[in-house]
Amino acid sequence: MIKIYHNPRCSKSRQTLALLEASGSDYEIILYLETPPSQSEVETLVKQIGLPVRDIMRKGESIYKELKLGDVADDPSLIKAIVNHPILLERPIVQKGKAAVICRPPEKISALLT
Repeated sequence: MIKIYHNPRCSKSRQTLALLEASGSDYEIILYLETPPSQSEVETLVKQIGLPVRDIMRKGESIYKELKLGDVADDPSLIKAIVNHPILLERPIVQKGKAAVICRPPEKISALLT
């Protein structure tokens, strides 16, 4: 089953969802702002995406600056910040099996649909 961590207010997230729908694949929509991922879910996403925690964060969000996360060096603290403030999670993220990708641009979803 494919999961999309989706924010309907984000154009890239909507475009990615449209590509997913067009693929005919079964999928689950995770409205991560309403149902934030747990610490273990964020840890799994980080592992599956294969990027440093900071690279899956939205550094332009005001909460990132307010919490001075640019000064934080340890991954557990960054993961905790994402769990407590899910707006920090980059979007959209699509997860399939043991792989996940940040779909920016949305066409990156094709790596999971083959």
